[in-house]
Amino acid sequence: MNDSGEAAGEPPQGSVAGLGPVSHAIFRVARLHKAFAGQLLRRVGLYPGQELLMIRLWDHGPQRQVDLVRTLESDAPSVARSVRRLEKAGFVRRSPSPDDGRVTIVEATRASLPLKRSVEQMWADLEELTVGAMSDSERDRTLRVLDALEQNLDDAERGRDRPE
Repeated sequence: MNDSGEAAGEPPQGSVAGLGPVSHAIFRVARLHKAFAGQLLRRVGLYPGQELLMIRLWDHGPQRQVDLVRTLESDAPSVARSVRRLEKAGFVRRSPSPDDGRVTIVEATRASLPLKRSVEQMWADLEELTVGAMSDSERDRTLRVLDALEQNLDDAERGRDRPE
């Protein structure tokens, strides 16, 4: 509790942020999480989001660039920029699809394997920073709550996409 009797980090009653305390808390946590992730990624020479692209390639093998855009829920120019940077660093290779020359296939290179170990360590460090001393049951409950929040937003997005 702070001096005004509110929980730490909670927006003051009557404030605009107080109209959405859960949304405000999500924003604060996401901002801090992104900042820590960015710091850890810089240590391994990556920009935020590039680790997700590499994880997808390491876990699922070569991908069509258009599928990376969809899977990563990003936009085509951002993915193309990340692929170019990663290719320049030697971590990915682009090639035309053998089935359709208009399609670009992206794959992780052998040179990316040391990076994979660094990213795995970074994710472990970020998880430790994020969950701290939470018990297993607190972590499980947090994951269930976050899943429910995500589902609510997915449902709202699908509802918005329906023609009226």
